[in-house]
Parts: sequence; C-alpha cells; structure tokens
Amino acid sequence: MDTLPLEGKKVVMVIANEDFRDEEYLTPKEILSQAGAKITTVSSSTETATGMLGAKVKPDILFSEIKVKDYDAVIFVGGVGASEYWNNSVAHKIAQETVKEGKLLAAICIAPVTLANAGVLKDKKATVFPSEGNRLVTKGAKYTAKPVEKDLDLNTKSKIITAQSPKEAKLFAEEIKKTLLEK
Repeated sequence: MDTLPLEGKKVVMVIANEDFRDEEYLTPKEILSQAGAKITTVSSSTETATGMLGAKVKPDILFSEIKVKDYDAVIFVGGVGASEYWNNSVAHKIAQETVKEGKLLAAICIAPVTLANAGVLKDKKATVFPSEGNRLVTKGAKYTAKPVEKDLDLNTKSKIITAQSPKEAKLFAEEIKKTLLEK
C-alpha cells in the first residue's frame, strides 16, 4: 500500500473559541489530513468552538499547551474571533518559536495580524484580509495584497505562508501541503 505524502507530518491548527472562519479551518484540515498529516486542533478553551457559519469543533488541547518542537507546521485560522490572539503573549511566543525552529508558520484572513504583532513578519512578504493591511505595514511587513503569499528565508530557515480570505482556503492549504513536502 502506498504511503500518503504527508504521513508522519504533524500540524497544529489554532482556532478562536468563538467565530473562527469555518472554511479556513475545515478546508486545510481536510486537504492536509487526506495527504496523511496528523492534525491537532487547539483553542483558548477546550469547550466546543463555534465557527462564524456554525461549524462545531472540539479542540484537542489548549493552545497554551502547544509544544512547537512536536509539530512541522503551526496554522493560525482566521475569522473575526481570531483577533483574540492579536495581542496574546502566548500566541506571540508560539509564532516566534515556530520561526526560530525553522517550522512552517501559516495564517489566513485576519490571523496574520497575530504574526505581525509577534514581530515575525518584519521584512517578510505577507498578505492579510485587505482591511488589516495597514496593521502588517506598521509592524514592518512587506504587505503584498496577494491572495496567498509565501516567504521563505534560506538564511534563517523561516517559512511563512499567509492568505487573505476564506475564498483562498484551498489555495492556502495546497501551498502549506507543497511546502511541507519540500526538503
């Protein structure tokens, strides 16, 4: 039997407890899971999280329990609730550690603001939901306004993927998958 391309890869997805964006969570989760990645879902509460469109998700662990070294990628999911992590020091530490460890860091919709506030987008190409573009610029990001943006830094080994909105969820997930397959 053939092995799946992402078999052995571990991905953690950070969702807001209220008002995460359903398709920004469900689409990447499905695409990465079908490719063999093991997905751990985390939030600020282990109570059932509710998406903006009604999806119900039971987080596996609290986001404060993430051990970055145990994962190949950390994904911050968007939706209006994602702003709960914008100024969260634990979320900032997770983002900083992910970059420091050379792991893949990804965020979609308004979630890239968390990465910008953590300082990991300084001098990096990034995109975000258009209404939040200035928040990235003020933190030193090279805001591109592209649907999906990938910034790979060979010197620091950082790998950051950002996307604008729910309509990019599939493209975002495919870019994460492709990057996880790269050596």
